[in-house]
Amino acid sequence: MKLSKTTDRIATVYFWVMGIVIVAILAWFLIRILGDGLPHISWSFVTGKPSEMMAGGGVGPQLFNSFYILFLSLAFSLPIGVGAGIYLAVYAKKNKFTELVRISVEALSSVPSIVFGLFGALLFVSLMGLKFSILAGALTLSLLNLPVLVRVTEEAIRSVPESYWEASLALGSTRWQAIRKVLIPASLPGLITGITLVSGRALGETALLIYTAGLSVSRTFPDFNPLVMGETLALHLWYSGSSSLAPDAKEIAKASAALLVIIVLVFNLLIAIPSRILQKRLSGGK
Repeated sequence: MKLSKTTDRIATVYFWVMGIVIVAILAWFLIRILGDGLPHISWSFVTGKPSEMMAGGGVGPQLFNSFYILFLSLAFSLPIGVGAGIYLAVYAKKNKFTELVRISVEALSSVPSIVFGLFGALLFVSLMGLKFSILAGALTLSLLNLPVLVRVTEEAIRSVPESYWEASLALGSTRWQAIRKVLIPASLPGLITGITLVSGRALGETALLIYTAGLSVSRTFPDFNPLVMGETLALHLWYSGSSSLAPDAKEIAKASAALLVIIVLVFNLLIAIPSRILQKRLSGGK
């Protein structure tokens, strides 16, 4: 008995220490990035156009391209990813084929993004003739998001109690009606969490977009043409810190990093807070 209590205390202390260490590391990163970048952020920086040779360039087109590519990638990947996840959770039978599909999805979710970037460069940029463009970047990014969306959707659907499904069918609803009116609303918090994860990953993606979206922006701003080059904020951060000829390139990189962190945090909060409220309503306020 004494040994088990001692072991429990040691484990408790260990997990508390590990949690504090992780929070401290994250806090240090945030303080360092925001402390270096916030002094260089201004309204003209957020809305202005970039400058290659002169100081004082902004990131307006890059910020627009980041959300434009994100929107297009979700428009391509959400219907396929959510649909595939629902199929695996509801319609697919337990056999070797479905097991192979699940193993393939797991394998694809662990593939480095640069591999998807090279595949997108070969397929969309070269073979399909899209060249370096927003559309090529969004299509490749949707391939990166698909495995995660499929797994998240399947797990979210499977987490709904079977009694919901059985009760809906017992009342005379079809499978599609049960999915649309029962399973999807009940699993919505989990689905929103998955969408948040892939969205945050997409906003910070660089390696994939280097080979598909390019490192330049349109001369007009905002430009909704999906066939123009679409350098994103994350790409501009990498470029400013490594290859830019602007005199204030380091300051632009620091400001871009801070702005990217703020955008990701705000984006996650805007999705997470309504998701928590919805989850409480669905669970009866618990």
